[in-house]
Amino acid sequence: MNYQWYPGHMTKAKRMMQENSKLIDLMIELVDARIPTSSRNPDIDEIGKNKSRLIILNKSDLADETANKIWMEYFQKKGFYAVEVNSRSGAGVRSIQSVVREACREKIERDRKRGILNRPVRAMVVGIPNVGKSTFINAFAGKACTKTGNKPGVTKGKQWIRLGKGVEMLDTPGILWPKFEDQQVGLLLALIGSIKDEILLTEELAVELIGLLRQLYPGTLQNRFGIEETGENFSLLQEICIRRRCFTKGEEPDLRKASAMLMEEFRNGKLGRITLEKPE
Repeated sequence: MNYQWYPGHMTKAKRMMQENSKLIDLMIELVDARIPTSSRNPDIDEIGKNKSRLIILNKSDLADETANKIWMEYFQKKGFYAVEVNSRSGAGVRSIQSVVREACREKIERDRKRGILNRPVRAMVVGIPNVGKSTFINAFAGKACTKTGNKPGVTKGKQWIRLGKGVEMLDTPGILWPKFEDQQVGLLLALIGSIKDEILLTEELAVELIGLLRQLYPGTLQNRFGIEETGENFSLLQEICIRRRCFTKGEEPDLRKASAMLMEEFRNGKLGRITLEKPE
């Protein structure tokens, strides 16, 4: 399966982000903690050059706890500020304010020397679709101030949000890039729900997920579904289908239903805390 999704509104969104980059002091980039490299849009580094940078490892509760720590160290060594966050529960969000001030310390000091006091730090919140930008902003603000949804493409345009006296944030639509040079990146983006499910072949995606789980977290499928992890990946999907009684009205195995169920359980963390890639 060829993984690609770049609807026209993303070109417009990227242009808007480029235009607004001159207004900001800090770029806050959310990545999915389960695939921290593949969920980084390479275009964002160009848009955010010469700006202070903060990486938020969001959905950290769904990712491997040990891997989260390794990824935090990885980004910090690259020169980014980094924070591990679960936006849905609010875990890690309280530490953001102090990190934002630290990241923009030079800017705040320049303002003070010029006699400019209490000018808020302006930050642009960026990331790929469905990485949780709006949920993060709502958690940071302590109220529902942006639209949220567990699907890509909920945020359509830019929204400035004032968060107390100290910070203003610009929420932006999630954008991908025009072509995935590495189809493994496309696969991982599809698995976490950053590519529209309607254009994907769910059964193929589920078989790929089974293969990754067997490689990276052996025993996961056995523990969850009570199946032996032997044979072909497709045969394991068939086993899962039978164990979960995913049948059509004619009592035929419904592999599409079983595949959708497996994908949902992975995305919601029911298979355990799983990280699908490691730092180079």
